[in-house]
Amino acid sequence: MDTIASREIYSNRWITLREDVIRHDNGESGIYAHIDKSDFAIIVPFDGDRFHLVEQFRYPLRQRCWEFPGGSVPGAREFDPLAVARQELREETGLRAGELTYLGKLAAAPATSNHYGHVVLATDLTEGEPEREPTEQDMRAAWFTRAELESMIADGVIVDSHSVAAYMLLLLHERKS
Repeated sequence: MDTIASREIYSNRWITLREDVIRHDNGESGIYAHIDKSDFAIIVPFDGDRFHLVEQFRYPLRQRCWEFPGGSVPGAREFDPLAVARQELREETGLRAGELTYLGKLAAAPATSNHYGHVVLATDLTEGEPEREPTEQDMRAAWFTRAELESMIADGVIVDSHSVAAYMLLLLHERKS
């Protein structure tokens, strides 16, 4: 597939929407809209018995959602996932991790976007005060047992695909350990 032309439709600090004219391998042309966005870190805080989740309002869904904490560095295509994980964990939950373990990489929305999620397990946790950004002031945080977490996923309480995939990477990691 070749890109014949590309134009920016919209851009802000966090996201760019592009429209490309492409030529498929069979010679047919078409249009492909896609989003350029910074990679992000998603953190699985686990104290050995419980998982720490955050709940926040997700505007596109018009609802509050429970999910693992995470975030990105606006405008950065590449960054140190462990450093971002440590920062986002502290900001969103107040937790400090004594140990961070890289679990894997996810293509967040491969049909529409080029950004990846880097999943990091946070253990040896110490509690502190969150350092949330102004847009995160309505965020809540709570601990959940493994059974509660799995029930929340199965019952559709947790709908964030990144959190579900991050939990799967944790399960695979635990099988290897």
